[in-house]
Order: sequence, then structure tokens, then C-alpha cells
Amino acid sequence: MLEIRWHGRGGQGAVTSVELLSLAAIEEEKYAQGFPSFGPERRGAPVTAFNRVDDKQIKIRSGIYHPDVVVVLDESLVALVDVAEGLKATGILLVNTTKTLAELKKNIKFSGKIATCDATGIAWKELGVPITNTTMLGALLKVTGVVKIESLDNPVKERFGRIAQKNMSAAKSAFDQVRIIN
Repeated sequence: MLEIRWHGRGGQGAVTSVELLSLAAIEEEKYAQGFPSFGPERRGAPVTAFNRVDDKQIKIRSGIYHPDVVVVLDESLVALVDVAEGLKATGILLVNTTKTLAELKKNIKFSGKIATCDATGIAWKELGVPITNTTMLGALLKVTGVVKIESLDNPVKERFGRIAQKNMSAAKSAFDQVRIIN
């Protein structure tokens, strides 16, 4: 089972990403859970959301305290929240940033695998707005292989309608551009 924790800010689409990943997993006949955890419900406030994906039925109904992967949609959260808290030593920390490993290490206490993607830059180019949810979803699919990127097609079409193709372009660009730096 792969357990994922998402960190973002209200309005950035962390909860939407969780939903899309769950639906893509179901497209592949896998089992999936997706759920948010809200603090103060307002635009810009830190938001945490979670996924579980497995090939067999998921019977756990608790929070995720030791994720395999942590995805950070907004790099400013790295200085505010311990995004690596509970992340397994063998896990992957995926951050939307253009910073170097040395710059990231100033605020992150994690010695495992770190992957980065300039999701904000890709989102501006592909979508015309700095909303990084589908972009980081593409990066996540590359670093984990949890589902095929093509499995996002139907969920993204259902969710975004006429702008679905732009969102898929952003996801595919991130899939191609994400890099593991540690």
C-alpha cells in the first residue's frame, strides 16, 4: 500500500489532487482512499490531504501518520510546517520549488529521497495561473509509478471540462521535468 500526504494552501487544489489520484487508481482497478484534513477553512490557510492506493482492498480507516510520500504544493510551507514529519526514512519528499538541495535542507529535516519540480513555472506556462495541483500530480506519478499518467485522463476531463487538456499538459510537463535531487 502506498500512503501519501499532501501539503498545500486552501485554494491550491490539494483536495482536488487527492480526489483525482483516487479516481485514476480506480480507473486501473486498484483500491484507493482520499480524504482532507482542514484547519481554519479559508483561502490560503495550510491544508493537508491524504491518499492510500493499493492493489487489494484497503481496510484501514485512520489518518496517515507515517506516509511513504509527502507532496508539497507550496514551497513556503516548508519554512512553516514540518512537512517531513513522520515520513518514512525510505520515503520520498516531493516539493514544488526551484531551490537547490542545500537551500531546501535549511528548513527540511529529512535525509531520504527528495524530488523537486518547478510546478509553479509549469502551471503559469500551461494554465496561465499558479495553481499547481495537477502539475504536482504529474510529478508524483513519475516518482512513484502509483498509476499511469493516462489514467488521469478521464478524472481530469470530468473535473475540469473545457480546461482539462491544459491540466493534462501541465501534468505531463511535470512528469517529464521532475527530478530526484537526493
